[in-house]
Amino acid sequence: MAEIICLGELLIDMVSSKVDVSLEESPGFIRAPGGAPANVAVGISRLGRKSGFIGCVGNDHFGRFLKRLLEDEGVETSNLHLIDKARTTLVFVGVHSDQKKEMVFYRHPGADMFLAPEQIKEDYLKQAKIFHFGSISLIDELPGSATLKALTIARQGGLMVSYDPNYRPDLWRSPEEARERIWSVMEQVDVVKISEEEWELVTGVKNFSDGAKSILRQGVKLVVVSCGEKGAYFTTQKHSDFVSGFKVKVAETTGAGDAFVAALLVRLLRAFEGGKDISDLSFDELRGIIRWANAAGALACTKTGAIPALPSLSDVEKFIKSG
Repeated sequence: MAEIICLGELLIDMVSSKVDVSLEESPGFIRAPGGAPANVAVGISRLGRKSGFIGCVGNDHFGRFLKRLLEDEGVETSNLHLIDKARTTLVFVGVHSDQKKEMVFYRHPGADMFLAPEQIKEDYLKQAKIFHFGSISLIDELPGSATLKALTIARQGGLMVSYDPNYRPDLWRSPEEARERIWSVMEQVDVVKISEEEWELVTGVKNFSDGAKSILRQGVKLVVVSCGEKGAYFTTQKHSDFVSGFKVKVAETTGAGDAFVAALLVRLLRAFEGGKDISDLSFDELRGIIRWANAAGALACTKTGAIPALPSLSDVEKFIKSG
């Protein structure tokens, strides 16, 4: 039985084989499995907890490869659907040494856009303890309806709900629509993790404190902003701080945020099982959780690709001890 269930996109990242060139100048691409919620599901499994994934891929070579890969990684896939209506989504990724990325989605439509409400199984969701999703599945009506159904079931079942708002300009019709959709579910979630580069678009302000307060007013219990190698901010109704990151030799940063989220959820699950709600966590406990997530995110930067770079439990523990 899955302890943490992730819903959303599972796709193929085609990562440029050469750093610091545009996509049109890239001499070739390396196939890497990806998709933020799927990355998180694999990250959770590698960190020693049971995860499950809800989504759709094409009944094609890439889709079957992805399903098999998740199964090999220990992710429960009974609610990952192979469909004939569309092909598995591809994303071409250009990587740069300043950590900026070019991303072009081949998704017109992609199989992940066909997740439907009737594919969301109440019994499957309610046996878990945490439900995690991102904002990409809210863009289109069909997967958006499926996501909202899953969110409702999770809330009714008493699951902790985690949310990762993503802004990909190639997918959203406008920044204004993205902000509206992202905020439409904010009052239904417990944990929100936002990357530094997306913070101002999501909150409308540069200042962390002001933006975090606006999110907390929606009923969110924990707000986290990941800032790459610098570290991460966190805030709850009681505590707020910045936790410094770890210095590593960066190969590529595609899966870093997802490794961070996976580690964050694994540590929150541990607290949850110990009878603690987020509001019960002390300042030191929260700092420890964020430091652990920073370590996982840093390790994910040392390898190319998203899922291939996600660290194991022993990787993170050894890294923290050595630091």
